[in-house]
Amino acid sequence: METEAPVAQKKINLRRPDIMETVQAQVLSHYRSELVERIRAGGGVLSAGNMTVKLAKEFGFCYGVERAIDLAYAARRYFSSASPDTPIYLLGEIIHNPEVNDQIRNMGIKIISPKPTDAELARLESGDAVIIPAFGTEVGTRKKLEEKGCVLVDTTCGDVMSVWKRVRQYSKENVTSIIHGKAMHEETKATTSQARAYGSGHYLVVFNLDETDDVCRYILNGGDKREFLEKFKGAYSAGFDPDIHLQAVGVANQTTMLRGETEEVQRRIRAAMVQKHGALEIENHFRFFDTICGATQDRQDALEKLLCEPMDLLIVVGGYNSSNTSHLAEMGEAKLPTFFIKNAAKMVSEKLIRHYNQHIREEMETQNWLPEGKVTVGVTAGASCPNNLIEETIRRLFALRGIAVHELLGKNDSFGVDK
Repeated sequence: METEAPVAQKKINLRRPDIMETVQAQVLSHYRSELVERIRAGGGVLSAGNMTVKLAKEFGFCYGVERAIDLAYAARRYFSSASPDTPIYLLGEIIHNPEVNDQIRNMGIKIISPKPTDAELARLESGDAVIIPAFGTEVGTRKKLEEKGCVLVDTTCGDVMSVWKRVRQYSKENVTSIIHGKAMHEETKATTSQARAYGSGHYLVVFNLDETDDVCRYILNGGDKREFLEKFKGAYSAGFDPDIHLQAVGVANQTTMLRGETEEVQRRIRAAMVQKHGALEIENHFRFFDTICGATQDRQDALEKLLCEPMDLLIVVGGYNSSNTSHLAEMGEAKLPTFFIKNAAKMVSEKLIRHYNQHIREEMETQNWLPEGKVTVGVTAGASCPNNLIEETIRRLFALRGIAVHELLGKNDSFGVDK
């Protein structure tokens, strides 16, 4: 029986100078902030009256996010010119920021499920454009889109693809991938699908150190298999058997996790393997490769340094489903009052702020959040937060004290001066 030949993928050049020149201008107009740039140039501090704002040294858009947004804008520009009737779809969100995704939607790009339903797939036709977001997509989803003959605009971050390469290697070596991450996160789902790319690989996702310890205990002592599988339901591969597939493991991670926690995950699992099999046999039972992305680490390091300075509270700006942003909020919470907001409008007044509590996964209200009198506020943002939202946050903080930032900019280019 003859099999249908795969549909050849159409190649398009979105990096043409004429396209990118327009795209860069659009992106700057939507997301740039002169205020943030000037504060940064002035040492990251802006003071006026009894309000001081301190910016972390590293915050906001990373290269991978900028690249994803550029390619999405370029796709819109390319097809508007070359084939105006071509539908453009996006798998889920381009990045985890609601304002950015709203902007993408307003450009006429249609958002469908990260893992399209049969009904959504049925709507797609050969030649339709589909944007793969920065987190990537599952192997099976990509295959279905290719079989439909869709034109894929792949914005997957290079750091994510490095993780994929590692877990595919584990799979080839019959080593189970233990992935430190959030099992339901798009990036982790894409990564786990790579662990199964060769059909024989297995994976197990651990979210935190408590779950890591559960795995270590099973490695060392065995246990109730049914209870173990129930605990990790939805976080392991089909056919995963802890009695078999925890004999040789390799640790990888979702790129936006806390580096220190990922390092501790690998340290504990390695220690369990040494105890179980002996130091001389460790290479046959354990692998590790550092796959935390540089931008995530830079933002965590910068916040750690900022938290060493005297401040009254911290504002973390970003999408509530952003993993790297949630970890910045987690770091802040350990040191001082921290408020995780998606935009400046959440600072309703000096008396009321609406902010996200990631432990109960819902927004909550806090009264009397901004101390009276002299106050120093730290501000940082996740890698998916544009500078214009950070500017709005800074302007709102000063406005709550009756200070118009544009007056400061107009009067003096020097920041840090009490006006």
